[in-house]
Amino acid sequence: MVWTLRMRFAGPMQSWGTRSRFDIRDSEIAPSKSGVVGLVAAALGRGRSERVDDLAALRLGVRLDREGVPMRDYHTAQNVIKADGSGLQETALSERHFIADATFLVGLEGTDRELLTQIDAALEQPRWPLALGRRSFPPSKPVYLRPPVDPEPLVEASLEEALVTCPHLVDGDSRPDVRYLVEDDRGEQLWFDQPISNFVDRTFVMRKVRMAVAPWGESWS
Repeated sequence: MVWTLRMRFAGPMQSWGTRSRFDIRDSEIAPSKSGVVGLVAAALGRGRSERVDDLAALRLGVRLDREGVPMRDYHTAQNVIKADGSGLQETALSERHFIADATFLVGLEGTDRELLTQIDAALEQPRWPLALGRRSFPPSKPVYLRPPVDPEPLVEASLEEALVTCPHLVDGDSRPDVRYLVEDDRGEQLWFDQPISNFVDRTFVMRKVRMAVAPWGESWS
């Protein structure tokens, strides 16, 4: 038996980096696995040194209800330690990429209904503040879904079915098609964002992601 927890990631700014270095902070077009696991761990109150194996084992899928606009900030910082540790550099320059005005339907699939129920409850009353990729990027709407205003959050369905059958999260969007990014061994994309330890060690490996485009409400799997 498979269950999928559905969540809403909506905010004026989101950033989901998978290849960031100090001078260039990238952002993918949709939430990353490391970012979603980090948000869930914060809601549950897990410290950065605690393992997240059970969360990382959940399968991730995203429906891009409103894809948002790619943006970039230009930052300067003073008295930054040099990469070789030899001292301070007077001025360091960096680019911070983010997505503006995006809304994503995010799904986590697993067989442990109790774990998914705990996550859902924690999203409503998080131990620590939730952020959409960066601490300065809070959600503009609740991450958790609650009927009758919202769709059901936890459904007995595969990840693909749960994403397809969920009503649109953005009113007034007239696009004929919607894009999906789903964790899948048949995926053609490689994302370097699968956590394998904790967020102190920051150890990640590749995972395969499948992208699909389909009319609203129609299956693509």
